[in-house]
This record gives sequence, structure tokens and C-alpha cells, in this order.
Amino acid sequence: MSKANLYKAPRGTFDILPGQSYKWQWITEKFREIASVFNYREIVTPIFEVVDLFERSVGSTTDIVEKEMYIFTDRKDRVFALRPEGTAPVVRSTIENHLQKDGNISKLFYLGPMFRYDRPQKGRYRQFYQYGIELIGSRHPYNDAEVIWFADMFVRNLGIKDFCLEINSIGCPKCSIEYDKVLVSFFSKYKPDLCPDCHNRIATNPKRLLDCKVSKCRTIAKDAPLILDYLDQECDYHFKNVCSYLDYLNIKYDINPFIVRGLDYYNRTAFEITDTSRKTQNALLGGGRYDGLFATLGGSDTPAIGFAGGFERLIGAMEQNNLCFGNEPAPDAYLIIIGDRAVPEGLKLIMELRDKGIKTEYNIEKNSLKAQMKAAANSKARYALMLGDDEIDTKTITIKDLDKGIQNTYPQEYLITFLIKS
Repeated sequence: MSKANLYKAPRGTFDILPGQSYKWQWITEKFREIASVFNYREIVTPIFEVVDLFERSVGSTTDIVEKEMYIFTDRKDRVFALRPEGTAPVVRSTIENHLQKDGNISKLFYLGPMFRYDRPQKGRYRQFYQYGIELIGSRHPYNDAEVIWFADMFVRNLGIKDFCLEINSIGCPKCSIEYDKVLVSFFSKYKPDLCPDCHNRIATNPKRLLDCKVSKCRTIAKDAPLILDYLDQECDYHFKNVCSYLDYLNIKYDINPFIVRGLDYYNRTAFEITDTSRKTQNALLGGGRYDGLFATLGGSDTPAIGFAGGFERLIGAMEQNNLCFGNEPAPDAYLIIIGDRAVPEGLKLIMELRDKGIKTEYNIEKNSLKAQMKAAANSKARYALMLGDDEIDTKTITIKDLDKGIQNTYPQEYLITFLIKS
């Protein structure tokens, strides 16, 4: 085995290579632009937290906690977990740093890697990259609609057209008492046909029975009682108002009573956006309201709603539909130096161009005109700048438009103006 093959990226992870990284940068900037329009501000939390933060917030019976967390013990026997999701750390930080002030709404967004020990497959990784927002401090149904509006606007601004926005209400703890009893009664009749995980969910987390991805469980769940029939008056009123605001905003949506989300902290509004051009691994983003999470983590009773999504799925959807990620990075100009005498003058010229923000490339190891011209073409630069003895003597520069093949000589003092205007 050659030395080059001794090490590989860990299973379930991947390198973001230069030919792909500009796509990630482009989507990140689009997300930041939408966040700015909606007046969200960035928050950055550590990639690991005490494990209890996720066990208390996400739920001890969820797949994330039971199967998927990366847990480790440090040298002082403290138990930590690599963050599997972004909401709990944001809530922890908001409480710890007193970010939420009475009567105000906090609008926060985050970007970064998350970690789950899941079976790797296309569109699902053990280290994955998420974006998300959290609107903290309001129970008003308009803000549910505004968070959904942000998600819808972001996906549309990427150029994705084949997607579906689905919403639901999963009620509140009061609604759940009666609804959970009804679900247990219904699914108990089919217990021999349920997968092992759903066997456990009957006793520990009945709503998750509606969210199982195993085909036989999904078939059974189609006939299950619907949460919308068991909402109390307040939850029903809230959900109908969320729908009304979405109608005012002309945002198209479908009501899907089987959306329950996979984390215990959700209540009332839940929503997802899926890529309708794919049958599997098609969830682009999802979120919902989590009014009880702050109190669970030791804070005051604070309402909140948010969403999160993965960059990998977005990039996959865009590539599948041949959507544009902007222009792949390339230098504005490639300097070609002809003769040793021109090297000092060429380096001064490069420094001047870069100081003005003009992306300039030069390879000192290539000497012949042919090799340098080939390198300039391969760099995808717009212009080749040729500097030799004649140009030094006449204080000129020869500029070749590599797209059009047109070549002209200009005074050097005109170069920066020419490149900036181009």
C-alpha cells in the first residue's frame, strides 16, 4: 500500500474539496442574506456540550439519545457529547448569557457541523453541516408563520422549485395526555406487526409511532387517529391562526397530520419542507415550536420556535436540478512574465493589484511563454497580463482577453482602472 492510501476520512464523513467549497460558500451567503433581511443575528456555540443537555432537551427515548450521540469522557471524568442538533445549545447559551430580555424577541441564527452516529448513506452523514434559526420570546401565531416564511423564502431564493411545505400542530402537553392514550390503544392492536423500535415507542413515546420510516409501520400508521382531532381549544385556535397568516402571506402549504418531528421538545406548530423530486432522503429542513424547553433547561418560561436543515441535502437538490451556485472562483488576471528582467517589476505589479482587491495569480516556476499561457487558461482567469522587456521600456502592459482572444497593449497606469471597470 502506498503512503497516500494509509489514511482515509472516517466513515460517514467527507472532505469539502476546492471544486465544491464555493457551492457551500454560496449557499451560506444566501442564508446569511435572508437572515439579515429578517433581522436575525448569528450565534456560535461549542461543538460539544455536557451530555445531560441533550438528554433533557431532545428526550431520553429519542433515537438521537438512545442510538446516535457521540459521547466521550474527558480526563476529569466529565461526560460530554458532540452536538447532534443546534437548538439545545442555543437555548443553553441564551439562558447562561441572559440574552432574552423581558418583552423582547431574540432572533438568532447558527451555522456549523453536527454529529450523529447513524448508518451512513447518501444524504445522511455522521458529521453533517446545519443551518438554523431560533425566534425566542413570542407565542404569537404570526411569528410561527414568519419563521415558516423565512424557510420558504430561503429555499425559493436558491432556485429550488420542486418542494413541498407541510405543516401540522402536535398540540401541547395537555392535548397529548388524551391523544397518547388513543394512539397506544390503536397501535397495540398491531403490536406483532410493528418494528422493534415501535414496540418500545408504544410505552415511551407514542407520537413517534407516526414518524417511523419502516414501511410496515408506515402502512399501519396511515389509519391512526389524527392529532388535529384532539387539539384543545387554545391549540386549535393557534394552529388556525398560523394557517391564516400563511394565507395572508400567499405561502402555499399542505396540512400533514403525520408530521410530529423527532424531538421531545416540540409542541404546537411543526413543519417540514421536502424535495418532491426525490423519494428518499428528501427532507430539506424542518422545525417547530418548543415553548417548554427553556423551563426544562433551568430557564424561565420562554416561548420559542425555529427550524434547521442540512447543507448536504440542499446542495444535492440543487445539483440534481442543475441550479447555479454562482461562478466558480477564478483570478481576475494572470500575470505572465517574459524574461528575468521583468520579474522584479512583475512582483511590484502583483502587489499593487492585490492591494486594490484585484485577484491576481502568478507561477514563478513556469518560465516559457507557452507554459505560462497554458497555466493562465487553466486558471480560468479573465485576462492574461504580459510583461516583458518591451513593456518595461515603454511602461506598458499587454492585456489578452482569454475569453475573446483579443490582445492589446496599454499604458501601465491604465491597468488598474481597466481591471476594475471590467
